Amino acid sequence: MTATTRRSIDEVLAEARTRLDRITPEQADRAAAEGAVLVDIRPAVQRAEEGSWPGALIIERNVLEWRFDPASDARLPIAGYDLPVIIFCSEGYTSSLAAAALQDLGITGATDVIGGFRARYPNR
Repeated sequence: MTATTRRSIDEVLAEARTRLDRITPEQADRAAAEGAVLVDIRPAVQRAEEGSWPGALIIERNVLEWRFDPASDARLPIAGYDLPVIIFCSEGYTSSLAAAALQDLGITGATDVIGGFRARYPNR
């Protein structure tokens, strides 16, 4: 790898976010009520410590792409290129990278929640 191809994680995150129409927790709740899939990618230890977001599908980050890629043998029955998928993590960083990865697979409706779980439930 040459110096010209190296990027910091801040640069990678910023680039990922240029492709996302990130939404607020309130917008995520409304979108989920209208049929979007709200996905919690936090590890089990964070879910145990912070709590849950009602209605969210739990899919840990390490298997996310396989579960939502319509071409994957490990896909969920709901997987589809037009499926609106809203990802959240604890604070909204990892979720941006995850949503961009789903977009890289062609899932155009993938995005994430600004501020993540903690923005939705700040007192937990």
